[in-house]
Amino acid sequence: MRKYIFKRLVAAVLTMWVLITVVFFLVRLMPGDPFQNPKMTAEIRANMESYYGFDKPLIVQYGNYMKNLFKGDLGYSMKFTNKTVNGIIAESFPFSADLGIRALVFAVSFGLVLGIISARNRGGKLDFFCVIVAVLGTSIPDFIMGAVLQYGFGIKWGLLPVAQYQGIEYTILPACAIGFYTLASVSRIMRASMLEVASQDYIKTARSKGVSEFRITAKHQIRNAIMPVMTIMGPTVASVLTGTFVIESIFAIPGMGKYYVESVSNNDYSMVLGMTIFYGVFLIFCNLVVDVLYGVADPRVRIGER
Repeated sequence: MRKYIFKRLVAAVLTMWVLITVVFFLVRLMPGDPFQNPKMTAEIRANMESYYGFDKPLIVQYGNYMKNLFKGDLGYSMKFTNKTVNGIIAESFPFSADLGIRALVFAVSFGLVLGIISARNRGGKLDFFCVIVAVLGTSIPDFIMGAVLQYGFGIKWGLLPVAQYQGIEYTILPACAIGFYTLASVSRIMRASMLEVASQDYIKTARSKGVSEFRITAKHQIRNAIMPVMTIMGPTVASVLTGTFVIESIFAIPGMGKYYVESVSNNDYSMVLGMTIFYGVFLIFCNLVVDVLYGVADPRVRIGER
């Protein structure tokens, strides 16, 4: 197990380094100029470039950025006055994470239930309904789903608020909009996995011994069928917890999405780079945790790594 975890840690560190390096140089290739301002004099521009280190060779800029990054410093925003990237992430991430946790609980719980019901009623009306939900969830973009929910539950029926972030009721619609795609994905995978497990010999043996269907489903099928679901949880958790940028904009939620979209449009190199690295590292960490948990849950994975 130690060797398995060590190999995963090394792979994670290398992936982080490649990510940071690639993003750093790609950001410099973005069209536009972060200091583009007709009212800015040549002297002020030179001072700004010197302050942010743009007057040095690119490789020197990269070296300085990596040194600061090892200290946990993502630098200052070029557009938000007197605000550090660390401070903006610390300020906005809790909103995205809170919304993401609600969306994740909604998606995983209902997705698993729908997948189990669909598999247990294969070819029936419930199976057809669950499959339709899964197809709609994977076909409709989240921003379309968000707009439909806003119109239906907020504007037409007046049941829930359509924007802002002032209480639990304000998070229901955006959480459903974010989590609907994940719900559909979990449902499809769980259904397919349940049907595959149902054809295994040990399930047939359990039935021949007179074991009840409830016990077979709960103790054998679900336990083994849920493993493939775990494999998608790394990127799913990372993307959901860091917020969906468009959904946060539609529902006027002060999460990371607002700052990320504005930083891209304003050529705020520091913000784009910092938030991309934060998201990437968070994704790598979630994948690492899932890999370790998968190895703990299934000893065959560890054996295969030897």
